[in-house]
Amino acid sequence: MNLAGDYAAACHHLIHQRIAQSLGVNILARVENHHNFVWKEIFEGQEVIVHRKGATPAKLGEMGIIPGSMTAPGFVVRGKGMAASLQSAAHGAGRQMSRSKAKQSTTYHALKDILNKHEVTLLGGDLDEAPHAYKDIHLVMQAQRELVETVATFYPKIVRMAGEKGED
Repeated sequence: MNLAGDYAAACHHLIHQRIAQSLGVNILARVENHHNFVWKEIFEGQEVIVHRKGATPAKLGEMGIIPGSMTAPGFVVRGKGMAASLQSAAHGAGRQMSRSKAKQSTTYHALKDILNKHEVTLLGGDLDEAPHAYKDIHLVMQAQRELVETVATFYPKIVRMAGEKGED
C-alpha cells in the first residue's frame, strides 16, 4: 500500500509539474495530501493501523489540502494534532447526495452553465461530481476549526477528474 501511495504522489508531482510548465509558472510549494489511505502510527503507546476513510492526516504542524467542489473554494491547512480525532480532519466537503442521485439531478448543459458562471474549465469529470452533490465547504471548515488552521484559500479554475465529460 505504501508503494501505491508513493506511486500516486509521483503521478501528482508530474501532473503539477506539467501544468505549471504549461502555464509558464513556478511551483512555490507542494503539499502531498493522501486520503482514504492506511498508515502505521503510534496511538496510546502502541503501533496501530489507522484508516482515514474520508479523512486526511492533521498532525501538529502538518500541511494539507481540503477541497470544496468544482466551484467552491479549497483550503490549505495546518494540522493542530487533536488526539480525539486521531490527528485527522475531513479531506473535503463530503457528499450530500449519492453519485447516482447526482447524475439524475442535472444535465451536462446545466453543469456547463454553472461552471461558466464560476469561470471554471472542466477537463474531465462527470455529473456525479456536480457542485450541488457536495456539502457547503464553509460549514465543514467551521466544524473542524479545532482540527486544522486555515493557511490559505484557493478557488478552482481548472478541474480535472476521472472520466470524460459527456454531452446532453
